Amino acid sequence: MGLACKIFGACFVGILFFHGSCVSDRAPNYSFMHNATSAPTISYYDYIIVGGGTAGCPLAATLSHNASVLLLERGGSPYGNPNITNLANFGATLSDLSSTSPSQRFISEDGVINARARILGGGSCLNAGFYTRAAPEYVRAVGWDGRLANESYQWAERRVAFKPRMGQWQSAVRDGLVEAGVLPNNGFTYDHINGTKVGGTIFDQDGNRHTAADLLEYANPSGLTVLLHATAYKILFAIKARPKPVAHGVIYRDASGAKHRAYLKRGSKNEIIISSGALGSPQLLMLSGVGPAEQLRAHNITVVLDQPMVGQLMSDNPMNAIFIPSPLPVEVSLIQVVGITQFGTYIEAASGENFAGSPQRDYGMFSPKIGQLSTVPPKQRTPEALAKATELMSNLDQQAFQGGFILEKIMGPISTGHLELRTRSPKDNPSVTFNYFKEPQDLQRCVDGISTMEKVIDSKSFSKFRFDYMSVPQLLNMTASAPVNLLPRHYNSSQSLQDFCKDTVMTIWHYHGGCQVGSVVDRDYKVIGVDALRVIDGSTFNVSPGTNPQATVMMLGRYMGVNILRERLASEDQAK
Repeated sequence: MGLACKIFGACFVGILFFHGSCVSDRAPNYSFMHNATSAPTISYYDYIIVGGGTAGCPLAATLSHNASVLLLERGGSPYGNPNITNLANFGATLSDLSSTSPSQRFISEDGVINARARILGGGSCLNAGFYTRAAPEYVRAVGWDGRLANESYQWAERRVAFKPRMGQWQSAVRDGLVEAGVLPNNGFTYDHINGTKVGGTIFDQDGNRHTAADLLEYANPSGLTVLLHATAYKILFAIKARPKPVAHGVIYRDASGAKHRAYLKRGSKNEIIISSGALGSPQLLMLSGVGPAEQLRAHNITVVLDQPMVGQLMSDNPMNAIFIPSPLPVEVSLIQVVGITQFGTYIEAASGENFAGSPQRDYGMFSPKIGQLSTVPPKQRTPEALAKATELMSNLDQQAFQGGFILEKIMGPISTGHLELRTRSPKDNPSVTFNYFKEPQDLQRCVDGISTMEKVIDSKSFSKFRFDYMSVPQLLNMTASAPVNLLPRHYNSSQSLQDFCKDTVMTIWHYHGGCQVGSVVDRDYKVIGVDALRVIDGSTFNVSPGTNPQATVMMLGRYMGVNILRERLASEDQAK
């Protein structure tokens, strides 16, 4: 059988190319998914993937069709958890600070509170659901094959992407963007096109979330083993076998603390692939001895390879938002509309009391309970400030939460920071600095974005969802001061807008970098300087793709899975 048929042919039809509408909405019964406590002490596989997140799941599903694959996930299953599944419960998981929460909170050295996923499906289990592709220019610049990238996007979309059900508030934001000059109106599309568009969502018409874990439906069950609550502690290297260190195994622990070892079977094409995210992947490389030698020695870690760029060029797209109280009730919605401007700012929106935070549901998208506290500058966002803001919010009248947020995220960004180890435990957060607005162009993009949001708020299309007597400067000051009045400024000039951007910056959870292509990995995502090891996830991105990256992270997992299988099958054909 030819190579193309082996990857895309009849042997895969019915497994790889079904549509979401043909799939049951019930939680899948994955026969290959187990708790790591049931795993043998030693095991052997063709591929070992560390991280069952947004990239790791599609990668594992693809590789399982021509190899034996072990997927290690430090968290549990998303299925059966309504706080993950239901749109109306967005934020509940992000507000859960327990040691077993699917969301692990971290605070950057900048003072911005953030989250990293700890669950099968990764960030797609926690996010606001917006699904949109990277721009064609991005695909070309990265060096991906456009046709395979397009096929890989479609592969994911058949299972997890949907057209959102638009309500009046989101429609008003869309029309306001067009009226504000964010043209043209591109309607509904997954594509990244300048102008205003309605994007996809991973929430279906019933408000049920579909995650990257659903892409495991595509897997060959006999070729895949998924272990939950399996925390990888170290990549094992054979150092003297070849001119370069060769990755050949992984040490991981289960929920009881028992140690397990998984090794690669003998074979030149067998590999370990790290897909642990922008914090987890550089962290695991360092814990395994691949990273800045001075830092590794400071933690008594044996240096396998002095690689000073591991953990460097970390970025997080800053988010700034304006809350607009509405005289009319508004629908509960997450991100559905985006304005892709010519000057490098993306305008999006969310609405409804569940996402502003309310006395009943004070864990909304912009609630202090999940760490999104814009009412105090980043360095002052202490636990005490969060607690005070949450308490004051709970005492507000229900009417105070009738409205929504219009937000902006800057493209890129250009500003970068770095990541360092704090401890030798993979369960502990590393130290990370993003340096928000360090580069003046990032700050100017924020100011331009706020100015565009002002035009949307002042537009005729949006007029019925705002009070006539509240000016945009008043809305800015209200956003930055209530319910905790610690920023009594008046943001109504360019200089003041710069202050607003810096004072109220939050995360939109799109952080990336740390293992970038060209500095840590090559264009095939192989770690430079060692053999049999790749990194495939958002840590390899130089800039965040599209307006929201999850579609491209899913695509990348599928795309690289196909490429790796092509290499493997070509090698097998040559050996015959």
